[in-house]
Amino acid sequence: MHARHPIALTDRPGFLIRRLHQIHLALFAEECAAFDITPVQFSIMTVVAAQPGLDQTALAHEVGVDRATLANVLARLEGRGVVRRAPGRTDRRIKCVTLTASGSRVLVAMDEAVARAHRRTIEALPPARRASFMTALRLLVDEGNEYGRAPLRLD
Repeated sequence: MHARHPIALTDRPGFLIRRLHQIHLALFAEECAAFDITPVQFSIMTVVAAQPGLDQTALAHEVGVDRATLANVLARLEGRGVVRRAPGRTDRRIKCVTLTASGSRVLVAMDEAVARAHRRTIEALPPARRASFMTALRLLVDEGNEYGRAPLRLD
């Protein structure tokens, strides 16, 4: 029996996606070093800013992280004073999340640095191909969403 020739790493979409993610994390860290905020923390803060008072379960679905990870990240953000968790009005067991004034200032201050990180992630693509690349990424995420570790609410 002959061994199959392995597929080159650079022909594997999963490998390339993981590597691109590593590159983006490095670019984000470089551009946003002064803020000490991770991409996941930034995503959570962005959603909380857009939907103040969202409960933790709904927030986890908006960002596509599991509840345990979300609770851990929120504890760190709350410790930094950028988000606040409070019991729900009708169900005190539910924790609703809001951005603090400090958190709002951090988001505004990060805006250009984050935009640079995102631009740098795809800048190797010719400008005419960037929109189609983003469309393809959205399609892949949309179609594969059910396989993710944590569900993501898609529009």
